[in-house]
Amino acid sequence: MQVLLINGSPRPNGNTAIALREMEQIFAGEGIETETIQIGSKDIRSCIACNRCAEQGKCVFDDLVNETAPKFEACDGLVVGSPVYFASANATLVAFLTRLFYSTHFDKTMKVGASVVAARRGGLSSTFDELNKFFTISGMPVASSQYWNSIHGREAGQAAQDGEGLQTMRTLARNMSFLMKSIALGKDTYGLPEKEAPCRTNFIR
Repeated sequence: MQVLLINGSPRPNGNTAIALREMEQIFAGEGIETETIQIGSKDIRSCIACNRCAEQGKCVFDDLVNETAPKFEACDGLVVGSPVYFASANATLVAFLTRLFYSTHFDKTMKVGASVVAARRGGLSSTFDELNKFFTISGMPVASSQYWNSIHGREAGQAAQDGEGLQTMRTLARNMSFLMKSIALGKDTYGLPEKEAPCRTNFIR
């Protein structure tokens, strides 16, 4: 099994990285392979709603989004980590995720998703909710922990002092591992849930 971790922080060794590495240790103990992609400091433009991805099968901007797409398709779980900026996720990360989810047309049903957020003090819950919406619009179960998936620290490295935050990350990784393995067994026994043809409506008559 494989988990893809996305670090949306511009600091590759910052507090978001501490949280993700705590999870990586648990995944390794569970026999789950991991790969971390650092995107927080990359130059990633936002979606322009051109819909060329529907024709080409990939985003028209050929950058890290298209490089990540096959890894996303192959993985069993996706962890997205971000620092909190004005009670929101890093804008680079949001642009990356928007294009990644919109331009990839493979079935994401039952891939397990988890978001992890780091902040000095506040804005954690709103950022956590913001990131989870990428999963819930895609039929992806969301892994939970013993508390909201957050960790505290301002200066790089301070999150290592947040004992409860680190425990939350370990619990999250264990729960996510269990969920992925359970889903794999369910797929073998029952298959994926039946899908109906999309019914798209709007509010303009």
